[in-house]
Amino acid sequence: MALAALYSSIMMKKTAGFATILVSVLALTGCGASGSNAPTRTIKQVTDGVEGQSGSIYIRDIVLVAQPDGSAAIVGTFINEEATSDALTGITVGGAAAKLSAPSFALVQNTPVIFSGDSANATGSVPALKATPGTRINVVMTFAHAAPVTLSAIVRAKSDYFASVGSSPAATPSASATK
Repeated sequence: MALAALYSSIMMKKTAGFATILVSVLALTGCGASGSNAPTRTIKQVTDGVEGQSGSIYIRDIVLVAQPDGSAAIVGTFINEEATSDALTGITVGGAAAKLSAPSFALVQNTPVIFSGDSANATGSVPALKATPGTRINVVMTFAHAAPVTLSAIVRAKSDYFASVGSSPAATPSASATK
């Protein structure tokens, strides 16, 4: 009888210890009673860039980078998750049409169109925008088939992470020019 009581006492202590650890972990991670309203579930923007969506086209990290000449460079990524292709046909910033590196950009399934950065396959700028870093400006993106999207993008200074954004690469002489 004493052995059963001792075993029962040890099991109760282990169970109580496990329950205490479980409650502590839930409390410390914020995964307790908050459920779908937990602060970590309501984060919408984790970068400077804003995000949007039009149908199956996802727009990520749209930012404008102020340039020394008063223009602004466009930063952002467009991804179409639909098997049916679409196209980015234009970008308007503060009511002014952006100067893009192509008349339109094919949005093929899971093939991103990236404005600025090491992986860029597109460029865009807004001449004479004269936007002040820290302000927000409406950016409207239009597509061949999807509905247009308007986002309020922040203007960043051409410094820190964005120091190289908008800089044109140095011209390299062609093979025929060096002969």
